[in-house]
Amino acid sequence: MKLLPAPLAAAAFALAVALPLPALAQAAAAPPPQSAQKLLPAQSEIAFTSRQMGVPVEGKFRKFDARVAFDPKNPQAARIDFTVDLGSAWLGSAESEAELVKPLWFDTARFPQARFTSTTVKPLGADRFEVAGRLTIKNQTRDVVVPVTLAPGSGGATVASGSFTLKRLEFRIGENEWADTSMVANDVQVRLKLALAGVPAR
Repeated sequence: MKLLPAPLAAAAFALAVALPLPALAQAAAAPPPQSAQKLLPAQSEIAFTSRQMGVPVEGKFRKFDARVAFDPKNPQAARIDFTVDLGSAWLGSAESEAELVKPLWFDTARFPQARFTSTTVKPLGADRFEVAGRLTIKNQTRDVVVPVTLAPGSGGATVASGSFTLKRLEFRIGENEWADTSMVANDVQVRLKLALAGVPAR
């Protein structure tokens, strides 16, 4: 059985996804919508680390997008909808990347994107926030919580950084013989760095 570098998600999905800052608008009682920020892809990154037979495997996603509305002074009204192009995964090996899009892994022909939608955001102080939301990969949806820190970026951007661990088998990533966690670990660490233009002053 040929060994393959294990994938992750997202999300970032992600995970993701991604992920850093917001909460879905709540029904009629919700605060007025906030102005949206612009994602700066060239300054942003979604990376992941999985382990195959105990050996770390690093990867990243090259294509992702986000709709973000966030005010650090009013985080409860924040919103985010983040998508990741699963076919854009980079593992440093064309052969492994070709396997990753197949049905046993991401099955990108049927499920081309991972998606994260925020549900709540909790301020933790000192430019730190706890973001909760729903991450969907391969039509499997799970709750995730991402701790996020804001910091100044270049050109006046604000950088939201965070990380979380997802269980790949909950999203059917690596099925059949690849479900053996002694070969490919179930835990995948997802790291997010999202640069945003237009975030209000803190």
